[in-house]
Amino acid sequence: MPVEASMPTYPGDPPVSVTPHATHESDGYRVSRLELGTHAGTHVDAPAHTERDGATLGSVPVDRFRFDARLVDCRDVGANGTIGPDRLPETDAEMLVFRTGWDAEWGTDRMVDHPALAPETADRCAERGHHVGIDALSPDPTGGEGVPAHRALLGAGLLIVENLTELGDVPDRFELLAFPLKVDADGAPVRAVARV
Repeated sequence: MPVEASMPTYPGDPPVSVTPHATHESDGYRVSRLELGTHAGTHVDAPAHTERDGATLGSVPVDRFRFDARLVDCRDVGANGTIGPDRLPETDAEMLVFRTGWDAEWGTDRMVDHPALAPETADRCAERGHHVGIDALSPDPTGGEGVPAHRALLGAGLLIVENLTELGDVPDRFELLAFPLKVDADGAPVRAVARV
């Protein structure tokens, strides 16, 4: 998702602003001031996001943000629906990327009504060592009680990439590059690229 002023954010997260700090007209060069939360737009969650002693991004080797990914098509799971463990493919891929189609709701009132992983689905992903990507705000229900999918995955030292988009253009197996800003934090925006 593009990082831009007044873009949608997870409810309660800081707003995003991109404002001029210096301009060609007054300063002879251009510098913009960028203010955003660590989970703005397409981003990666580090274990420290939900785990008190979890790893921050600064302690994760850069190669770990390159994933052998398997697409899991869940577009038939409707608003506020649950993605059950029966949807998980048998695969040796490092990451499962759940395509819900909910990136099309970005910026609408329905954005928060996205499908989410059932707790047992997240548990199974964690047991199998699968990182998770999703084209929605979260693998957990937005506004739900707790964040069991985050806890299962991040608690196992795995990573989560949220707000992916354009998954209709990728095959079932692909390489996902999701390198975050080099900041030692609980998460950071990424420029997500599928290599096929």
